[in-house]
Amino acid sequence: MDQVIPTTENYWEDYDNYSFPPDYDWSQAAPCNEEDIYDFAQRYYPVVYSLVFILALVGNVLVLCVIQRYRSSQRGGACAFSLTDTFLLHLAISDLLLAFTLPLFAVQWAHEWVFGLVVCKLSGALFSLNRYSGILFLACISFDRYLAIVHAVSSGWKRNTCHAQIACAVIWVFCLGLSAVDFIYKQVDAVSTLSHQGLLLCRVWFTKNTVQWQVGLQLTSVVLGFVLPLLIMLYCYIWIFRSLCNATRRQKRKSLRLIISLVSVFVICWAPYSCFQLADSLYKLGVVSGGCTFGHVIDIGTVISEGIGLSHCALNPLLYGFVGVKFRREMTKMCKGLLGQQLGMEGWRHRRQRKSTASSTSLGSENTSYSVMV
Repeated sequence: MDQVIPTTENYWEDYDNYSFPPDYDWSQAAPCNEEDIYDFAQRYYPVVYSLVFILALVGNVLVLCVIQRYRSSQRGGACAFSLTDTFLLHLAISDLLLAFTLPLFAVQWAHEWVFGLVVCKLSGALFSLNRYSGILFLACISFDRYLAIVHAVSSGWKRNTCHAQIACAVIWVFCLGLSAVDFIYKQVDAVSTLSHQGLLLCRVWFTKNTVQWQVGLQLTSVVLGFVLPLLIMLYCYIWIFRSLCNATRRQKRKSLRLIISLVSVFVICWAPYSCFQLADSLYKLGVVSGGCTFGHVIDIGTVISEGIGLSHCALNPLLYGFVGVKFRREMTKMCKGLLGQQLGMEGWRHRRQRKSTASSTSLGSENTSYSVMV
């Protein structure tokens, strides 16, 4: 069997978004200079991945804490938990697991892959699993709101939390199947470029039909990771908009702001990445041609747009958690309780005095909420 020569298309992008011609040999004279793209990725990815990781970690951990706190105060078990909170819980878990893979790939682009083959396979599969599942959970939230507003009466039996748990389980299993490709084909290989020799990278590697597999994975990512969820969201929110036409002006204005923000942020984050993936697939298939300039634009655009898309996991806590009045109230109580604990025993007498004063005024005041958490 002939030896497979490493190509720039196989190390350039972590998640199979390559635009270089197949089977290109770097030992020969390069018709296109792609070194500046790789150097840009080395500077761009570590910064973006680290920033998204920090924001997603803080935001989603806070969401999980607030949801768990509110859930513990409810009675009736898991099936008494609201549908929105059920999907939010799984969405936060998905975004958090996705964020945990980012520091690994940040280290790879800043240095090289140093975590071994097993971690390479697991992190690659975890990345794909949670990217797909997170976006599909957003679609589930949209569909749940559609049933709650458009079919409020007839869908009561359908909007059972146990049904939501089953739907979440199906999504996890389905996305686990999609991530199997990464687990099977992720490898740690030494690649060489004009300025980097023997660089270890965690990447998907196919020995046969490389272009066909890459195009298939990219088109699957575009359809399941953007087109399908977007169609579901648009359908649900258009019908919600029509139902809200009979609502009061204030209710309508608040609901429309939420709908516009949800759809807009999803499109802004993932549309550029999906467009570059589609263009890259057409370029590989030979449908479009533009030479070095076109390939250069696709590569730079893919790098930048991937970082923008991943930022969605850090924005989800803001869009799907902090917009809720009950969520903000629970978060305020939790934060006040944590603040009260941090004060320690030194201010215990002072807080007890404030608690007595608050209890004698109003049961719904902020001081009462604060004293309850002390």
